[in-house]
Amino acid sequence: MGWFWGASDSNNGEKSQDPLRDLDPSLRDFLAKESPVKYSSSNPPAAPETAPAHTPSAASKSAVPEHPSSAPTEPKLPQESLFKDGRYAHLWKTYQPQAEAEAEGKSDQEKINDVLEGYKYRKAEIGRAALENCALEQWQVNECFRDGGWASRLTMCRAENRELERCYLMQSKFLKGLGYLSTFDRPPELDEKIQMHADTLYHRMLEQEKATEAAKAEGRPVPKFPPLLSSKSKNSVNPVDGGRLQASDLKPKVQEGFKKRLEGLTAEEREVEERAIKAEIQAGVQVAEQLGSIYEKQAEERRIRKEQGKETIGDKITSILSFR
Repeated sequence: MGWFWGASDSNNGEKSQDPLRDLDPSLRDFLAKESPVKYSSSNPPAAPETAPAHTPSAASKSAVPEHPSSAPTEPKLPQESLFKDGRYAHLWKTYQPQAEAEAEGKSDQEKINDVLEGYKYRKAEIGRAALENCALEQWQVNECFRDGGWASRLTMCRAENRELERCYLMQSKFLKGLGYLSTFDRPPELDEKIQMHADTLYHRMLEQEKATEAAKAEGRPVPKFPPLLSSKSKNSVNPVDGGRLQASDLKPKVQEGFKKRLEGLTAEEREVEERAIKAEIQAGVQVAEQLGSIYEKQAEERRIRKEQGKETIGDKITSILSFR
């Protein structure tokens, strides 16, 4: 049984390099319609089958000059090249992006620090984006303290502060549920689209809550709304073994903490909270995969040095500590 989001589909293939792979399907559709920049997946759909061409006759073969079977292919140029017609191709043969050149010169400890710092940066970016989406609520709090009535000042603008606090918390959860916490590299304009979509979903949730309260006050049946976040998300949690993360894989204390976060929430808030929890686990798994690859590389390098008789003191200490 899955953790909150139910059973999962089998996914044994290689991971897609699509920058939209960790986003909610509804957000993917929104970006495809509204974004002026089109992001293409690395796995394009197969081309439709075309009708077989007619076999040319002998007369037509003699009339048309034969072309060599192996036509020269145009040299592949990186995206940084401004000339896509092949000019200056010889200058790009030895080109290496700056990020790759810097990564090769880093030590393993620096790479580990980069992975951890990247995760912390994404968490900080969620807080910044949530505050930007709650600019109106912040303005209301400032106006309350500056020009509010004596009753508002006496209560330290409690109502306005509650609105700001709820806006910040829910915006953060929407951003997490839409894949903003993912450490997978994305263009900056795509992050901005995710931020705008999270703000749209939050105000849609407020409108649904007002409609529900009005229906209860008037004695009408409560209207049913579609889910704010799609129930079928491709933002799945993929552990290192290729399976899906189950509730039994989490520590009991972690499970209790997640259950407490779901207590006393409305249906809309519970849906968003579950997706936020799922995104947090997904981000943790991504960090673990990145760190695991670095540790495996370190172990392989130590093994090679030991076979060559070049084992260092640090290698011996590491091997002793690893057996404890």
